[in-house]
Amino acid sequence: MPDGHHSALTPDQAVDRLEAMHADAVQAQRDALARFAAGGPPPDPEERRRFRYPELRLVCEPNGPLPVTRRAWGKVQTPGVYATTITRPGFFRPYLLEQLRPLAEEFGAVLHVRPSTQEIPYPYVLDRGDELADSAASATDLARHFPTPLLSAVGDEVADGLWAFEEGHARPLALFDAVRVDYSLNRLRHYTGTHWRGVQPWILLTNYQRYVDQFVRWGLDELGNPGSPYDRLVAPGDTVANRGDDLAEAAARIAAAPWFRFQMPAYHLARNDGQGGVTIVNIGVGPSNAKTVTDHLAVLRPHCWLMVGHCGGLRGSQAIGDYVLAHGYLRRDKILDDLVPPEVPVPALAEVQVALQEAAAQVTGEHGDALKQRLRTGTVVSYDDRNWELRWSQERRRINLSRAIAVDMESGTLAAQGYRLRVPYGTLLCVSDKPLHGEIKLPGTASAFYQRAVGEHLTISLAALDLLRGGVEALHSRKLRSFDEPPFR
Repeated sequence: MPDGHHSALTPDQAVDRLEAMHADAVQAQRDALARFAAGGPPPDPEERRRFRYPELRLVCEPNGPLPVTRRAWGKVQTPGVYATTITRPGFFRPYLLEQLRPLAEEFGAVLHVRPSTQEIPYPYVLDRGDELADSAASATDLARHFPTPLLSAVGDEVADGLWAFEEGHARPLALFDAVRVDYSLNRLRHYTGTHWRGVQPWILLTNYQRYVDQFVRWGLDELGNPGSPYDRLVAPGDTVANRGDDLAEAAARIAAAPWFRFQMPAYHLARNDGQGGVTIVNIGVGPSNAKTVTDHLAVLRPHCWLMVGHCGGLRGSQAIGDYVLAHGYLRRDKILDDLVPPEVPVPALAEVQVALQEAAAQVTGEHGDALKQRLRTGTVVSYDDRNWELRWSQERRRINLSRAIAVDMESGTLAAQGYRLRVPYGTLLCVSDKPLHGEIKLPGTASAFYQRAVGEHLTISLAALDLLRGGVEALHSRKLRSFDEPPFR
């Protein structure tokens, strides 16, 4: 008879077991850290064996053929044993149950939970991060006696298709294991200035602070609207405004949030209806930040991220303030060339494209040819060099061959990251200048453009997310899945 850790479990029982085992491991290490920081003895090998992540194993060995489903996730493509380590199972409970229930009910998968061999690095069990600030124990002392973060233990081999199946070993159950997830959760706080628990499943990424300012105004209006499902706005420094707060005081509190201390400040507007709120992150200008933040956001398995920012229009028929809906990307950003080579196509996702176009029609009130005059679909070229214009003679032919209609520095990176990390993605840009036609942003015209364009652009993006909420299952499409995809989304 198998013991309690190896007995078959229902999905709810499996997540209960994961929560209990993770909580026990975290508390055991916290207790040992507190004792050692107070001058007590370090953990002995037996105690240290408790500092491990739980492992979730799935066994799928059907008597007949595997069931056929059009769903892109929550399915097994090859019979066998799958496993991954799990962190923060309480937070990820809805996601875990969403993945496990169809695997158990449709595929007959048998679930087990047991201790893994993967230790929890001690910084990941601290709530605030400064609990050991007054300890006499040095970082060297702590590293000698407690598990530490090791770069050799963190990687994206599964997401990047670099793992190799070995007979007698489990296949990966998920794209990211526990230590990779914990690594990113901690980095999110560092970069965005907000706790990772505040990040919402619908994400806007922008390269201008003015979009964030408009988002905050909209969020505060939603908090003051009795019929709105939004009930909490979180700003950098974990500054919070709640429904029912005095709006003037809430606005002052959010305005005073220390966003300028953080590399990519984020704001999160949460909902109370279970459909997921909206996060906006100011990633700044350039592909490096775009890759960095999405490497970390991806472990939260968001439903979608959209690039919402400015671009240079490359066609004479475009006007300042027109929109560009990217359906292809000429990736000259170079940052992902080793992971997703430029010759690998990064497809547009039909569900996202349709939602953005429908939202543009709703918000602008324009349809047919009138909408086409303002919303052009085409290829966006993304550079790693803001002064790409100085290489125009070298770049002209490539841009011409690609039929690109707009240029920026982030969209190609964000689309490639969405493709690579299986997060639905899209791009809606606003033409702020036309570098090939002598129409550039001068101080006076730029201010007028920003006042007119940013509010409408953000409103279109938010309306698109509202449309996408109604079809989440289709949004997580098979376009993003490999032939040896892990069962979990």
